[in-house]
Amino acid sequence: MCSWCYAFIPSWTALQNALPANLEITYLLGGLAPDTSESMPLATRKMVQQAWQQIETSVPGIRFNFDFWQENIPIRSTYPACRAILAAKKQNAACEQKMIAAIQAAYYQKARNPSLPETLQECAAEIGLDTQLFMEDLNSPEINDALLHEIQFVRSMKVNSFPSLRLMQDDKLFPITIDYHDHLKMVHEIDQKVI
Repeated sequence: MCSWCYAFIPSWTALQNALPANLEITYLLGGLAPDTSESMPLATRKMVQQAWQQIETSVPGIRFNFDFWQENIPIRSTYPACRAILAAKKQNAACEQKMIAAIQAAYYQKARNPSLPETLQECAAEIGLDTQLFMEDLNSPEINDALLHEIQFVRSMKVNSFPSLRLMQDDKLFPITIDYHDHLKMVHEIDQKVI
């Protein structure tokens, strides 16, 4: 549910296509905003909308559906979407990226609220998951514990902004500078660190 992560998709896709096939890619959830049922404060709404506008003017091809702000009561809670990704992955490991894409499309293109369980259930149905099992997993202590563990692990890597890339080699961790426009800069930086 990070709009900058959404904006990173074209460059990230190009980077993945340019990386060696033997380089293992692992997605980790940063959490961003804990569970709440309270509506997003007006100042936060304004900040997020300004980020969307900034992205549209600075990252070619990225567009947002601003109807979201009129058609929903925004809730600044990303943990449900994070748990949805873990629940999808538990049911079918190949569905992790599909669920990320489904949630981003629901939020940024279809103006659906990804903080709501019904939106997440619809995303699960769209990617072919067993929705009853998905909802059980989504609300399970096991999935919540897995999320909290991932968030703690991400913080232990000193990740404090999203999106973030880290290269791990021989138990050493290297931050990779995010580039929204030129994936080759990231390829070059990775090549410099890979021995």
